[in-house]
Amino acid sequence: MTTAPTGIWQPPLRRLTFGLVLVVVATAFEALAVATILPTTTAELGGLEWYGWTFSAFMLANLVGITVGGNETDRRGPARPFVLGTLLFAGGLVVSGFAPSMPVIVAGRTSQGFGAGLLSAVAYASIARAYATELQPRMLATLSSAWVIPGLVGPGLAGVIAEHAGWRWVFLGLAPLPAFAALLVVPALREMPGDPTTPDQSHRTWHAIQLAVGASVALAGLGVHAWGWAIALVVAGVAMALPALSHLLPAGTLTGRPGLPAAVATMALLNFAFFGTEAFVPLAIADVRHAGVYLTGLSLTAAALTWTSGAWMQVRLATRVARHVVIVSGLVMLAVGIAGTLALLSSHVPPWFAVVAWAVAGLGMGLAFTTCSAAILEAAPPGQEGSVSASLQLAQVLGAALATGIGGAIVAAPFAGVPPVWGIGVVDGLMLVALAASIATARHVGVSSAELRPGGESR
Repeated sequence: MTTAPTGIWQPPLRRLTFGLVLVVVATAFEALAVATILPTTTAELGGLEWYGWTFSAFMLANLVGITVGGNETDRRGPARPFVLGTLLFAGGLVVSGFAPSMPVIVAGRTSQGFGAGLLSAVAYASIARAYATELQPRMLATLSSAWVIPGLVGPGLAGVIAEHAGWRWVFLGLAPLPAFAALLVVPALREMPGDPTTPDQSHRTWHAIQLAVGASVALAGLGVHAWGWAIALVVAGVAMALPALSHLLPAGTLTGRPGLPAAVATMALLNFAFFGTEAFVPLAIADVRHAGVYLTGLSLTAAALTWTSGAWMQVRLATRVARHVVIVSGLVMLAVGIAGTLALLSSHVPPWFAVVAWAVAGLGMGLAFTTCSAAILEAAPPGQEGSVSASLQLAQVLGAALATGIGGAIVAAPFAGVPPVWGIGVVDGLMLVALAASIATARHVGVSSAELRPGGESR
């Protein structure tokens, strides 16, 4: 269904636009609010060793949901995966809201992640099908801007609710949002039938499941204190995940080959560094510096706003500065921000410095992330735009999932300390190493699609 370019807020697109924006608002509130309250949740329920899994389980399930949602949308239409995604996302919030223990929180987050992956896949497919070419960039920008309001009020509101009503109401209060979005979106989605003759991409789904299971086994091994079992689980997990990863990413990604592979590798590494640090900023503020939840909210809000600012800055720089230069500049800013959070572990640094440090990190992420995304899409060989777009999302999700899982294992390790000052310090140091690697791969970003062989391999 292609609609005349009357505007994204004009009939017949108005309901679909509002519904898709509401979906993004719900997922944004969920991401920012949950990160704000998790230290409080962990303190009440116990089980610090599960802290990293609350992020990793969400992201690994999200990875599978994106793959399943894309395949189902192409073959059967977007309505069914959207409804399923809504039920899983809202249901996971309810499960987390009534959770008696951290493992149940992780189960709820797994359901949320799979549902969010389905919703994300449907949203991008709907934009491609329902909006005229002239309106698609405006709609994508609108969805990006939908993070602004959650970034402004989400963390702070979550902190207030957690302190006065309890953290459970943060989860439960978000549950109605995706259901309301479904009421607006599903009627329009039913007008976009699938094509049963579309080649079945279910093999990508199995590769995604294999990757998620392998990554989970490896991350579980990192949390085992018996060295024999730890090594066995890590080796088994890596052996399972790597072959699947090689089928899902462009050839040469793991070695940072110039062009598309380098851009995808850079995307994975910068997400690894940013989200691997951000997951433990609330823990540093609350457990190490004993500051209020409001300060965590301010830090996450500052990063969300500066990320948006960085994304719009790169629009002006795109035609004047080489992409690899913009990406490296953003990565350097991100490194400064992570170093600032590392300094926060010292009692000589005031707790409010977290807001400044993470605002700088957000600005760098906005520059690097958006520019790297544009480079990946530009480098897509003709006819392979869909698989390259999937690689883009896979790099984002996998980088963040591995970082939070590895970080969670480090923070829960015996040497981490109580509070985990040494653990968080090691995590931040690891993220800086990942940034150094991303700067190295970013130098090879910018080879145009015309200079690439079919399949994304450079000449």
